[in-house]
Amino acid sequence: MAIQKGDFIKLNYTGRFENGKIFDTTDEELAKKEDIFNPRGLYGGDVVIVGAGHTIEGLDEDLEGKEAGYSGIVSIPPEKSFGPSNPNLIETVSITKFPDRNVHPGMPVELDERRGVVSRVIGRRVTVDFNSPLAGKTVSYEYTIEQILEADVEKIQGLLALYTGIRDTEVEIDDGVAKINVPTGLTFNQRWLMAKNRVATELFKYAGLKEIQLIEKITAEAEVPAPAEAEVEAEAEVEAEAEAETEVKEESSESQE
Repeated sequence: MAIQKGDFIKLNYTGRFENGKIFDTTDEELAKKEDIFNPRGLYGGDVVIVGAGHTIEGLDEDLEGKEAGYSGIVSIPPEKSFGPSNPNLIETVSITKFPDRNVHPGMPVELDERRGVVSRVIGRRVTVDFNSPLAGKTVSYEYTIEQILEADVEKIQGLLALYTGIRDTEVEIDDGVAKINVPTGLTFNQRWLMAKNRVATELFKYAGLKEIQLIEKITAEAEVPAPAEAEVEAEAEVEAEAEAETEVKEESSESQE
């Protein structure tokens, strides 16, 4: 059966730049080999809703019309991947902005709470590119559609894993009402707090649910951990990066209009 918008699918993929360098993958061993492994990441394949914006536009479009088991490669230009490079985000500053003044092209830096990469150093002037490292690049994705999900419980668990990084959440469905037992660890999870309304909206739209009940269960035996400062900062960084990528895509869309 051909895949269409609204289908829940399990997808494995590897993203590469034109020079062949891998920047993203669902293959854990490959991520470790390429030195891009994220211990907080979820490997083994993502569950995504086709047409819901869970992947970049070019890949999302390429999924339509394929069937479960399909494997292929698609090349995607910046306009349908991570957006073009914005010249307004390339700035030249004085070298005195850097405490030790030891900077060189390709060096990651942070100025005024913004992350960038040094692109040029001439005398006492330093040019810093604050664009996303993915902006302005043509990328390719080698991917395999593992399966189309049919069971509502699997759809919910897959979507929750995509947003939280936690698989096999306890879910019960009865007459269009889904009861989702939220793991205690998500109570302080900024990523979850910001995403749960979107999760609910997508489940109403694509899974046909009438009601969603998010149940937090805490037992006397369970010790509720306070969020470590490092974890809070890490979650904030994840959200900031996601928002930055969204802004790049929105700016790209506006410029095309």
